[in-house]
Amino acid sequence: MRQTRIIIFTSAFLVFSLLFSACGGGELASKAPENANKSAQPLPYATPAYASNTSSAANRSIAVRDSEYEEDTKSNGERYAEINENPFLETRQAPLSTFSIDVDTASYSNLRRFIKDGSLPPKDAVRIEELVNYFEYDYPQPIGNVPFSVTNEVATCPWNTKHKIVSIGLQGKKVSLDNTPPSNLVFLLDVSGSMNSPDKLPLLKQGLRILVNQLKPQDRVAIVVYAGSSGLALPSTNDKNEILNSLDRLEAGGSTNGGQGIKLAYKIAEENFISNGNNRVILATDGDFNVGMTGDDELVKLIEQKRQSNIFLSVLGFGTGNLNDSMMEKLADKGNGNYAYIDSNEEARKALGQQVAGTLYTIAKDVKIQVEFNPAKVAGYRLIGYENRLLANRDFNDDKKDAGEIGAGHSVTALYEIVPAGQKVENDGIELKYSQVQKSDTNFNNELLTVKLRYKEPKEDASKLLTIGLIDNDKSIESASENLKFATSVAQFGLLMRDSRFKGSANFQNVVSLANSAKGNDLKGYRGEFVDLVNKASRLRD
Repeated sequence: MRQTRIIIFTSAFLVFSLLFSACGGGELASKAPENANKSAQPLPYATPAYASNTSSAANRSIAVRDSEYEEDTKSNGERYAEINENPFLETRQAPLSTFSIDVDTASYSNLRRFIKDGSLPPKDAVRIEELVNYFEYDYPQPIGNVPFSVTNEVATCPWNTKHKIVSIGLQGKKVSLDNTPPSNLVFLLDVSGSMNSPDKLPLLKQGLRILVNQLKPQDRVAIVVYAGSSGLALPSTNDKNEILNSLDRLEAGGSTNGGQGIKLAYKIAEENFISNGNNRVILATDGDFNVGMTGDDELVKLIEQKRQSNIFLSVLGFGTGNLNDSMMEKLADKGNGNYAYIDSNEEARKALGQQVAGTLYTIAKDVKIQVEFNPAKVAGYRLIGYENRLLANRDFNDDKKDAGEIGAGHSVTALYEIVPAGQKVENDGIELKYSQVQKSDTNFNNELLTVKLRYKEPKEDASKLLTIGLIDNDKSIESASENLKFATSVAQFGLLMRDSRFKGSANFQNVVSLANSAKGNDLKGYRGEFVDLVNKASRLRD
């Protein structure tokens, strides 16, 4: 594989490049107001921390800022938030680990795009939790009125056999589209010049056709487009033919004014609001837009305000070369929606066809996880991924604190690498003043940890609490469930793709072996495709 150079973008250069980036020429094909504001200010991409004021040194805040980029024809100009991997933490110093769940899957399909095109992704494009959560797992359906089930498991860690791997699996209740509330959808579509390539606007239109064809008679769709100016291409309607014809007429051209389009999309959503329905803006873009506001903070504030009125935002990413992954992930996070990257017709069918109920229908919002580790059993631990979802421990009980959402049928998996009691926790040689505390004289009935979850019903403001313990055992990874084996295989692949300092003895051969042992029926072929992807990545790395 050819050597790549790393270019560090200073903020001055970033502003300069945004001011002079070419989004394409031509005129907006869809109707737009004559007096629309065609000026657009560059979007500053340095973003604030996702988590702050953590209650211990363990849950340190993560400053999300522009990443370094590899000079490669596939990644140059794309924007990814820098990931500072979670370290190992000593249980006696930090017995609690708190984070927001995440059902985004964009990182996996984006990584797949890189590998299929013959190159490895920038390491900050690899969000391990999104790789793991791309796949479906055989977790049980919830019982009673709880919207999701919780499954915990522990086994030996495959890349460090002295450690253990713990999984926390959530399975959202499956809901037929026929049983979902009516939807008020606003498609907010980027038709700027930068979308004028086969993997962008044409693929976008094909994906939305798949979604539209599944809508019920009571569901309504409006289409807002944005380029140099924004406009209403289709007023809200339930006429599928009219919606599909409007999609067919869209053409790419013009510069980009995403902020103006977002404001108009929310306005249309508010005007057609359905009480007790699903009110959602679906933003489809390559993310290369200059926001007609003073900055991204103002845009995020707008989306957070609209979220309070039960208008959610989902984001679909498209294309290569100028993909603004960092901004799109942030918008979906703040908009109570999910972020998917569409790299093919097959992915469009998955995200907007097979899993459309999860995309459109939220069954639980502000879902938070807090894990309490038993110091008699656990010397230390590391949360794998979720770096930009960390919360302060006190945020767990704060119902005003935003967290992640689970859609109908979605599954969510989180993994911890555990250092058993009696072993040394590697913390980069930092001496901890209070680490030498007398060991507990109880084993808490042999519990390794306790998982607490808080969630809200979609229309409620008060959270509900679930608590589940996990008993320690010495199960090998080979005797673990297919769920844990496959999730651990994907996580191990993510460690290799990130060239993580925590990868231990991880290697591609072990990833393939573990994944093959956990393929199961694989009726949709996703797990088999993963094995092929690992083999291709291995050859690229050689």
